[in-house]
Amino acid sequence: MPKILIVGGGYAGFYTAWKLEKWLRPGEAEVTVVDPLPYMTYQPFLPEVAAGSIEARHSVVSLRRHLKKTNVITAKVTGIDHASKTATITPEAGEPWQFDYDVVVVTGGAVSRTFPIPGVADQAYGLKTIEEAVAIRDRLLTNFDKAANLPAGPERDRLLTVVVVGGGFAGIEVFAELRSFASALLEFYPQLSFDDTHFHLIEAMGRIMPEVSLPTSHWVIKHLAQRGAEIHLDTQLTSAVDGRIELSTGETFETDLIVWTAGVMANPAIVRTSDLPVEERGRIKARPDLRVGDEDDIVADAWAAGDIAAVPDLTGGGVGGYCVPNAQHAVRQGKLMAKNIVAVLRGEEPKDYFHKNLGAVAGLGIGSGAFQSGKIAITGLLAWFAHRGYHGLAMPTWERKFRVFWGWWNNFWLGRDIVSLSAVQNPRAEFERFAARPKPAGEVAAPAAPAKSEAKKPAAKSAKQVEKAVAAK
Repeated sequence: MPKILIVGGGYAGFYTAWKLEKWLRPGEAEVTVVDPLPYMTYQPFLPEVAAGSIEARHSVVSLRRHLKKTNVITAKVTGIDHASKTATITPEAGEPWQFDYDVVVVTGGAVSRTFPIPGVADQAYGLKTIEEAVAIRDRLLTNFDKAANLPAGPERDRLLTVVVVGGGFAGIEVFAELRSFASALLEFYPQLSFDDTHFHLIEAMGRIMPEVSLPTSHWVIKHLAQRGAEIHLDTQLTSAVDGRIELSTGETFETDLIVWTAGVMANPAIVRTSDLPVEERGRIKARPDLRVGDEDDIVADAWAAGDIAAVPDLTGGGVGGYCVPNAQHAVRQGKLMAKNIVAVLRGEEPKDYFHKNLGAVAGLGIGSGAFQSGKIAITGLLAWFAHRGYHGLAMPTWERKFRVFWGWWNNFWLGRDIVSLSAVQNPRAEFERFAARPKPAGEVAAPAAPAKSEAKKPAAKSAKQVEKAVAAK
């Protein structure tokens, strides 16, 4: 039975395994998914998780629960030697081992791409994982708690200032969602006013959201400005040391929450440790049919898709001729790749990936959104419903869909949960604070001094002393 190894359990990897379970005949192939995390994260929901609109666990999909015919290994792939068809698997606990495969599918996704700006690596949060989204939410809530006990001044301003770097879809969505969340929180903090909160988005280009038309992007800027948010276009972040923001325009201010969304890059931990061909931007070369290679050469039994792969965009709408790294492509590429793998196993020809962008939809906080499809643009409440409807239905598995929609329904009547669980990042701190510890070895307690009443009493005589006294008499 041929062994299929899927490296990465994100969109493309999960959907490939999920559809292989459906289309493979019993005994036709053995499928294994390796990922450091035991779940797939639905990343379009991360802004809403950061704003408390979606429960964190509802925006992830358990690999073991939903891939019932697939071997799931929670570990890292730290090397791919396709020449010998072996992969090095390194678990969190235990020794690495070699995994022999017949077909490899590389879907390792992307990570945040940063620049060597002072302070960013030490101060900023990314927005690629569910843990980052939860940490952003808890930081904002905790800062409100702290600020409510402070008088007006620089320290309170610092706690209530939020900075987002990057004006793409992810940046605008998390920026708008956090602005909406902060406005809603003021109801519970009478010590604070709307004017105490400050939101800044920094974008190096001259516009935001390149996926939508220019008029739509202008509407978003105007809409956010009306809600008290400031967008800095044609502006670069030059320093963020200790939370002190310095911009290329000369403006400076301080913040306690920086979110970095200015670009992604193919997962270097996988790309740099494999012998598969890589293009100039660090992505694995892929053909239109998702096999690894280019127009002239095909790497047999190797496939790639998603953000880690440079897949040609046959519609002509991609950037540099390739599909842009987003969920819309990754999901569809995963589905097609499963069909193509099955086709090749059965001696049939694979099909090319062709998908024309259906449009873009963004949530901009409760009751507001932006939608663009071709020349059709919708903004406001209707676009917000389109955003929730599309992503709610796009969430894989009915179990996850139900949890997401049920959470939205509860929030409609009960409001968003505003409890910060920042202590969960160091859960043993309180226990350690009061825990009793054994005394160091060799430390002996000093003998207690006798009481005054006992010190005046004569010492008791031993048996031999009594015998001597009797003999003397």
